[in-house]
Amino acid sequence: MKIVYIWQIIATLILYHVQAYGQNEIELGNGINYMSSDSSFFVRFNSRFQTQYMGRFNLKTNSYQDQFTIRRFRLKATGYVYKPQLQYKMELALSNRDQGDFFAEHNYAASIVLDAVLKWNFHPNWSLWIGQAKLPGNRERLFSSKSLSLPDRSVLNSRYNIDRDKGIWVRHYHELGTLALREIFSITSGEGRNITSDNSSGYDYTFRIEVMPFGLFTNKGDYFGADLIHEKTPKLSIGTTYDHNFGTNRQRGQLGFFLFNDQGDPQRSDLATIFVDAIFKYIGGTIHYEYANKRLTNGDYFGYSSNGQTILYFYTGFAHNIHFSYLLTNKLSFEFRSTFNRPNQVTSIDGAKIHIEHPENRYEFGLSKYFVEHTLKIQGSTIYRNRWATDDELIVLLQMEIGF
Repeated sequence: MKIVYIWQIIATLILYHVQAYGQNEIELGNGINYMSSDSSFFVRFNSRFQTQYMGRFNLKTNSYQDQFTIRRFRLKATGYVYKPQLQYKMELALSNRDQGDFFAEHNYAASIVLDAVLKWNFHPNWSLWIGQAKLPGNRERLFSSKSLSLPDRSVLNSRYNIDRDKGIWVRHYHELGTLALREIFSITSGEGRNITSDNSSGYDYTFRIEVMPFGLFTNKGDYFGADLIHEKTPKLSIGTTYDHNFGTNRQRGQLGFFLFNDQGDPQRSDLATIFVDAIFKYIGGTIHYEYANKRLTNGDYFGYSSNGQTILYFYTGFAHNIHFSYLLTNKLSFEFRSTFNRPNQVTSIDGAKIHIEHPENRYEFGLSKYFVEHTLKIQGSTIYRNRWATDDELIVLLQMEIGF
């Protein structure tokens, strides 16, 4: 029934906007906009979805499996209240593929809320965020999922990113001549989004700094895939993040299964994560590099599932990712990405050395056709998975994205 109410609100906003401003003023990609008569309230509503086909071909057994999914279906509202310095963002995930797991820590409910954050621009170039939002981790994760130049993010991101959390953020931006710098610091609960259980163990501290030696990218081009702008001068951004999560009991900090000891109590350990990334854009070309390293700094590596039947491990290791892209003038882009993932070996309960996950290399070739930038596009890619301990695979991805 909640979904019905959401769509009733959407229909009301659409009808109001059309009556007030005329249908021909709705521009694809800019959402539906409404401002109160006294300018004390503004909202922009957007919606989008991704339809994805995935096929997997086992190169040893020659078996093939495939599926169609609604990869993402999002509703988003942004704007300000009272005055433009007091902004907000809300985003919901409605597809099953996009909602996460049903854990007790989520009150056994779907994890629908992605972002719910208030942003106060309290001083020029300074802002304070309060609520739930993405942590300032690796750049690929900070890209919106609608702004990727391949159908999905890399395995580096899926294994090591620090995702979303609840807490406070302080953000600052300044320039020194042609040099631009951005700093972000956050203190959050440490177990991820939509957690309803008490935080009894510690917090997560994250710091990120970005250096842009040639100045700002056009239209924030350092935070979307492909050089859609065709930067007329070289643009470079170098970023690094350090994250320390004290007392988490999730496999990857903010993500994964929850770990418990043999008494059924949460298994608390400390995880430290380092990200280094760089993105360069110039006249249609893009080079994007990332490095991630996650390690355990305190506590045990292993625990048990909530029913005590399965042995689980905190996920640690490192990965490299490099992505090349070139956009033609007809808005067709060619993509290549290679990712090398090296999870750590750990000592199991019986003393044996095991890999948390088997190492692998991935090589991905892709094409994207942009009709209205990232709002309306078709993408496809082929991934070769070179797995060290299991059969190699070919993965085919085809995806369409549409939004307003």
